[in-house]
Amino acid sequence: MNLNILLASKSPRRKELLENAGAKISICPSDADENIDENDPVELVKKLSFLKAESVYNNEKDNIKDSDTLVLGADTVVYAGGKILGKPADKEDARAMIKMLEGKEHSVFTGFTIFYNDGRKVTDYSETKVYVYPMSDEEIEEYINTKEPYDKAGAYGIQGIFGKYVEKIDGDYQNVVGLPVSKILQTIKHSK
Repeated sequence: MNLNILLASKSPRRKELLENAGAKISICPSDADENIDENDPVELVKKLSFLKAESVYNNEKDNIKDSDTLVLGADTVVYAGGKILGKPADKEDARAMIKMLEGKEHSVFTGFTIFYNDGRKVTDYSETKVYVYPMSDEEIEEYINTKEPYDKAGAYGIQGIFGKYVEKIDGDYQNVVGLPVSKILQTIKHSK
């Protein structure tokens, strides 16, 4: 598959995951309003991914002539204790999030929306369960004193320092990093 993806995201992790799969990526951050009122994590990530992809598609559709070019929007949240956890606002927020996750299981949801050059679109999502070892207060403090928690949903990156506290996962590892690449590529392959 020769794929040119206009990625409606500034995430370096998403860009790297797609490039590792062989796609050519252009970063096109969305200007969509992401403040929506939604308490269901699946619906939230699907709606946000759609808004991001739609915004970029509407801005770029006149430039998308090639059938191998598409727009991809994505959004990831952590869902724990009946709460949707986005990016922490500050150190106290990060501490509270890690305390919710340590010693328990939680889910990571990523919604994605693909807009094709002919206007077709598809939205789907992926869920991965993550099991975190118990952490001491000292371990939590040590972790939140790094830079890692502050630009990630749920205040952690599985591919970074926090990975040493992850007991196991059930599902797609790349989804936890921020993008279920294989599911996205299979979706593209079967909707051509």
